[in-house]
Amino acid sequence: MITCFIRYEIDPFGKDAFAAYARNWGEAIPRCGADLIGYFGPHEGSATTAYGVYSIENLAAYEAYRARLAADPLGRENYAFARKERFILKEDRIFLKKVSS
Repeated sequence: MITCFIRYEIDPFGKDAFAAYARNWGEAIPRCGADLIGYFGPHEGSATTAYGVYSIENLAAYEAYRARLAADPLGRENYAFARKERFILKEDRIFLKKVSS
């Protein structure tokens, strides 16, 4: 099992839009085959950092999942919403494997 950590830099005035984006992924990601841990938005401290975290079996499963997500109606809608509203300024992904017990 690997875990994908997505670090977002968001527009500080786009926190509500990011929250709507995250809620949509809360439906689409599990439906498309990943185990969603959650989306985390700014609360205290930085007003521009947010995270999305989910686990998936391996990188091959990730590629299949991404294809399903791109074909999913809500997934397509959410990608279009983010492009239109431009509240995501930067997005970085890292895949980590749990090494502790």
